[in-house]
Amino acid sequence: MISREGYSTIAFVLLVSALVCGFAYYFLDHWFENVLFVVMTVLSGLTIYFFRDPDRNIPAGDNLIISPADGKVVFVKEIEEPVYIKGKATQISIFLSPLNVHVNRNPVSGSLEYLKYHPGEYLMAWTEHASELNERADFGVLHPTNTKIFFRQITGFLARRIVYNINEGDELKAGDRFGIMKFGSRMDVVVPGNVEVKVQPGDNTVAGESVIGIINS
Repeated sequence: MISREGYSTIAFVLLVSALVCGFAYYFLDHWFENVLFVVMTVLSGLTIYFFRDPDRNIPAGDNLIISPADGKVVFVKEIEEPVYIKGKATQISIFLSPLNVHVNRNPVSGSLEYLKYHPGEYLMAWTEHASELNERADFGVLHPTNTKIFFRQITGFLARRIVYNINEGDELKAGDRFGIMKFGSRMDVVVPGNVEVKVQPGDNTVAGESVIGIINS
């Protein structure tokens, strides 16, 4: 299954590949034509692979916080969260390499109370200050237990676009798709003190499947 957010990019890459191969066929020698054909085939294949969108087995449990992204946990740290939780919290940061699935899923069920997009820089996504300086979208969800969960999409050095398909006031369901980050990026999930964090730096996560926290109501 291919993410619909990737259709335009895939179509563009396929069109460019066809034009390049057509030009090589008519105007270049046979050796160079074959090289370009291989290069453009690999590029097209990688683009389609990047936008894959596999189904996931979402774990049952109303109090589970599920990973919103495929990737590796790079930070688990205590912070002061001033935007939505407004107090002491734990930040879980997941880095997505270009080879990870980049479709994002809701980490928790509840009402989307806060949403804000921030333009910014394009630092390497695994750096600590990327969550403050890079282009990003912030989301705040009120869980039915009145627990506030804050998460954000963050662009990286390669990722130049974030896409989300949810709006303030929406009722979210944990594990459902909500957007995509294109070509390498990071996802932060920030949780308050009544959440038991279940991951640590170095752990690999699967969006829609891996449990990264449990809400103790």
